[in-house]
Amino acid sequence: MEIGEVLITADEIDAKLAEMGAAITRDYQNKDLLLIGILKGAFVVMADLARHIDLPVEFDFMAVSSYGSATKTSGVVRILKDLDQEIAGRHVLIVEDIVDTGLTLNYLLKNLAVRKPASLGLAALLIKDGIDRPPLDMKYEGFHIPPKFVVGYGLDFDGKYRNLPYIAVVDDSI
Repeated sequence: MEIGEVLITADEIDAKLAEMGAAITRDYQNKDLLLIGILKGAFVVMADLARHIDLPVEFDFMAVSSYGSATKTSGVVRILKDLDQEIAGRHVLIVEDIVDTGLTLNYLLKNLAVRKPASLGLAALLIKDGIDRPPLDMKYEGFHIPPKFVVGYGLDFDGKYRNLPYIAVVDDSI
């Protein structure tokens, strides 16, 4: 496995997160906002996005698995770590690194909705185009990318490459 073409640079990511953070700041003014990061990939996105939100926010995390060490989702979602706090009556924004098949997010939305949050929104840095997925109401979207396997900025291949400051395509033909 080799790292191929850089799809999105570190500067482009920062500019997009600043734009998303400004919109979140505007939309959640005077609201009790809880950001939920989906581990492990979203921790980088959530940390940098939060620094662009000019509001007091709280963080919580969930860990789910649908990939294992494969490059394609298995379609089976397992919750490995649930939330530490109650979300009833809170404004909740799920922060994701990437929306692929949408199966994981669709499962999480149903799981969290029954906990009766005041609102439940989605923010994702990357959305893969050209993939059939359940309808998801994306409130804050970063970049639309082709349906290729990518790494960097929290996204990994078998646990590695999360630390890259950009998004790159994995070239598995080498």
